[in-house]
Amino acid sequence: MKILVVGTGAREHAICSALADESTVYSVMSNRNPGISRIATEFLIAPEVDIEKVVGFAVEKGVDMAFIGPEAPLEKGIVDALLEADIPAVGPTMGAARIETDKSFMRDLFEKYRIPGSITYRAFSDLDELREFMDHFDGEAVVKPVGLTGGKGVKIVGEHLRDNTEALEYAEEVIKNRIGGHAGVVIEERIIGEEFTVQAFSDGERILPMPAVQDHPHAYEGDQGPITGGMGSYSDKDGLLPFMTEKDYEEAVQIMQKTVEAIKREESPYKGILYGQFMLSADGPKLIEYNARFGDPEAMNVLPLLESGMVEICEGIVDGNLKSASFRNLATVCKYLVPEGYPDAGVAGAEIRVDEDRIRDMGVITYYAAVNQEDSRIYTSSSRALALVAISDDIYSAEELCEEAAGHVHGKLYHRRDIGTRELVEKRIKHMEDIRSS
Repeated sequence: MKILVVGTGAREHAICSALADESTVYSVMSNRNPGISRIATEFLIAPEVDIEKVVGFAVEKGVDMAFIGPEAPLEKGIVDALLEADIPAVGPTMGAARIETDKSFMRDLFEKYRIPGSITYRAFSDLDELREFMDHFDGEAVVKPVGLTGGKGVKIVGEHLRDNTEALEYAEEVIKNRIGGHAGVVIEERIIGEEFTVQAFSDGERILPMPAVQDHPHAYEGDQGPITGGMGSYSDKDGLLPFMTEKDYEEAVQIMQKTVEAIKREESPYKGILYGQFMLSADGPKLIEYNARFGDPEAMNVLPLLESGMVEICEGIVDGNLKSASFRNLATVCKYLVPEGYPDAGVAGAEIRVDEDRIRDMGVITYYAAVNQEDSRIYTSSSRALALVAISDDIYSAEELCEEAAGHVHGKLYHRRDIGTRELVEKRIKHMEDIRSS
């Protein structure tokens, strides 16, 4: 089977790796990712949002299926265009992808279909209505642009904003400057708890959930600094996380199942990967947002654990008959190495050297992200460079492996050394215990 993977980063490198043993992989990527280019039989360097070029390449190569990695082409309707060319795709249609690309649509869906796990919210495009609402808003506000911002547009009172006055100023800026591509903003109540992610395969009717993962979006150790696309993540061997229960996980999965059912009624069957970002509160899991694709870095935690055939799962998604998906009972730790100055002004064009043989001998996986390969050399862009993923019987031994592997990557890079450490994980456990007992 010929499968086209659309996307450039480490997430897409992980997807290609998962498909490579059972299919012939083709790729469209915006720059030459060294990991993907080794796997792909053929690849095209082009913007992933150039729908005409992507579909033309798929038709020219006679691919049997496409797998869409990032969110931007989903928002542009790439799946709809592929379907018109009789090429099935792992990814939702433009209408179904609104679960990520239109945050007000997502919240309205929860309200209309009475899906549990929602939070207090309002969406605004009128500045006067926004100001009146904020004048009477008692809680700490979370400000979200309606559209896509690469995970960097959300600002939270108590973390990035001093108070609701600053929240109002930022919300006005979002509307006036059309941040995220829309003159709209969503105001939500801030929920105190521990964030976690559940990703699931969906065939439009049912979902098959994957192990829970916890991402670390803050740039610096100790959960400090600006929000990034994600500095790393971990998963535990039982598919849960150290601070959550089986009940917490099952409640999150049920929220996602009800969401897929609602999307089918409201738009079209949701076929692809659904990513649920939750906050585990004293009252159980609350849905923070959805992504209409694999998370990055969370994809790198779950895909190496997949025991079921990835191609069979993809066929089940597009045919509407998903059967099962099993994962190895192991823990993972993923750490991103990023250019100095990231996320504000990452150093671009600096050469990095990766001793992949030494890293592989340790049992650690290298996934390349936003780098450029020229001849045999690899250079940074201003974004994340590569991810290292270690797998072991427990989080802490996986973390030690991952940290040791990072010593075999050289260049103007930094990473969060605390991801997956006992100190940080136990801090999460203690935080959740305090919340449940309060």
